[in-house]
Amino acid sequence: MGWLFYTDRRIKSYADEKAEITRLCTFETDIRKTELLKACKVGSTWYAAARVTNLHGSPVEDATYVTDPDGSVTFGAVFLTRYDDGCWGYKDMEESAGPVESRAPLSLLALLSELKNPESYAHAWRQRCRDWASIPDYQEGDRIKLAAPVTLTDGSTCQIVTVTHYSRGRQKRRCYRIEETGALVRLSKATLAGSELLSSAKGAASPVLAEFLAGQED
Repeated sequence: MGWLFYTDRRIKSYADEKAEITRLCTFETDIRKTELLKACKVGSTWYAAARVTNLHGSPVEDATYVTDPDGSVTFGAVFLTRYDDGCWGYKDMEESAGPVESRAPLSLLALLSELKNPESYAHAWRQRCRDWASIPDYQEGDRIKLAAPVTLTDGSTCQIVTVTHYSRGRQKRRCYRIEETGALVRLSKATLAGSELLSSAKGAASPVLAEFLAGQED
């Protein structure tokens, strides 16, 4: 399905978007009902978990999903969204259609029905979401080793970096200091997949502070 834009410009805020996603995931036919269980926005993309039940009470039979004990099936949906000249638009995909965007939170994935085929597009999509969620959220001062050397725009590479920041106006922007050169570089979160923590900023604190922090973790 292509993009659909609302030219009446009634969608103007996060709340408006969520209400519309809820409406799109809530409908009924002569035999089935679909209702939204959870919706989360990551960047400009909405992720949704929608439950399907049969109105006459029989279990939902589906080629992709294992029917849940209550007879329902819950699937994942991805809504790409953007504004064009003030008009909000979306492009929706069911998880088995192979969406590229894969940052759905684990809390949403936990609501979805099991899949019948471990080789399906939906299975691969869910695994990419889990891989994204597993990327560590490093702290200022952490020294890390990337899973593979990253090639920079000047042709050089880096693999061991330390988390730091630079200021832009009143905002602090995360960046990384290259160990070999001391230069600062911006890295995407995806670049950190599979990285290794070499030393923690917490561990580099004074002995007294380190002892206190260790006690807090017990």
